[in-house]
Amino acid sequence: MEDLVRCGWSDDSGMMQHYHDTEWGVPVHDDRKLFEFLILDGFQAGLSWSIILKKRDAFRAAFDDFDPQVVARYDEIKVASLLENAGIVRNRLKINATITNAHAFLKVQEEFGSFDAYFWNFVDGKMMVNNWQTLNQIPAVTPEAEVMSKDLKQRGFKFVGPTICYAVMQSAGLVNDHLVSCFRHRAVQELA
Repeated sequence: MEDLVRCGWSDDSGMMQHYHDTEWGVPVHDDRKLFEFLILDGFQAGLSWSIILKKRDAFRAAFDDFDPQVVARYDEIKVASLLENAGIVRNRLKINATITNAHAFLKVQEEFGSFDAYFWNFVDGKMMVNNWQTLNQIPAVTPEAEVMSKDLKQRGFKFVGPTICYAVMQSAGLVNDHLVSCFRHRAVQELA
């Protein structure tokens, strides 16, 4: 697979290539996985995705495999232990936001039947397919991400600015932003 053409951002490590080749842009409809992407992209704010990806297993262990029911019950003792966990990004604001987001996430599930139903509504239930030629063409924010961000914030979510929302949309397959030259562009589109 070394001779395959990939999006340029995935060329820095085998881990990033694996993520690019198997996950990024693949449509996700599992609520817990959507919660994970939402939280990890929030933790990424100000950092690189490769840092978060390297710590993803530690994040999963620290945050009870991103079970929102469990995370919503975290107390100050749990927060203190997370702040001591060198395997994750130890940022009190982001840790507290994760707990806040778990509560908001559960409310969305209750209202819509699933977070998936709510989340995919921002793209009318189907993947948006772009045909970018270069990485420079890919936007950091779109109108859909701005609407999503505003709605999430009104529902009490934290660390869900439009740039973070667009990153979640990309990772969870609401949008196909693989370059047209990338071998995954067509493959991901066929999953839509």
